[in-house]
Amino acid sequence: MRFAGSAGQSFGAFLAHGVTLDLVGDTNDYCGKGLSGGRISVQPSPKFRGEPTENIITGNVVLYGAIAGEAYFRGVAGERFAVRNSGAAAVVEGVGDHGCEYMTGGTVVVLGTTGRNFAAGMSGGIAYVLDLEGEFAKRCNTAMVELEPLSPESEQQAKLGRELWHHSQSDEAIVRRLVENHARYTNSRRAAEILQNWAQYRARFVKVFPKEYRRALGELAARPRVAA
Repeated sequence: MRFAGSAGQSFGAFLAHGVTLDLVGDTNDYCGKGLSGGRISVQPSPKFRGEPTENIITGNVVLYGAIAGEAYFRGVAGERFAVRNSGAAAVVEGVGDHGCEYMTGGTVVVLGTTGRNFAAGMSGGIAYVLDLEGEFAKRCNTAMVELEPLSPESEQQAKLGRELWHHSQSDEAIVRRLVENHARYTNSRRAAEILQNWAQYRARFVKVFPKEYRRALGELAARPRVAA
């Protein structure tokens, strides 16, 4: 389904697998709340003359409690983006304070700046933040997460056992695929620029890896396999 204009609160809430909502405009709070397998894409009107990476396109508490599916926002989200996300994948071009708060699963790619207290209480999933200003570490709450570079797949293979890879894929492959999707579904200029200069931009991404998630992956890999 395709829409144009401003969507109210909870646009796409609990959206089921196989359903896509494509919006040209903007949304209010709680967009994608409880997302359950569907896909949401939001981009500004062609008449909008501002820079998407500097303007709000979706409100607060977006993807609250999402469990599956995908969401792409060509613009900046408000506060508490992806709070309690447990399985959805999302790309956004900037977020307000408390991004990925209490996140327990899923994947978030932020192609821009974040507000303060990013990743507070984050125990699972992975976030990848494009840190163009080199200031992200000051805005991230590192009590429960570690910050790492986004390494090329060959380097990741040498440094990190495959059992600790997110969804058994390299970080580079995950981020590139999501950025490609973002460009396809939202016509994002930022995404297109990143893809055209991939090696340059890859070095500016920071991986936010929850300590608890790392421990859980290690314990899972150490369990003896039971024959079928």
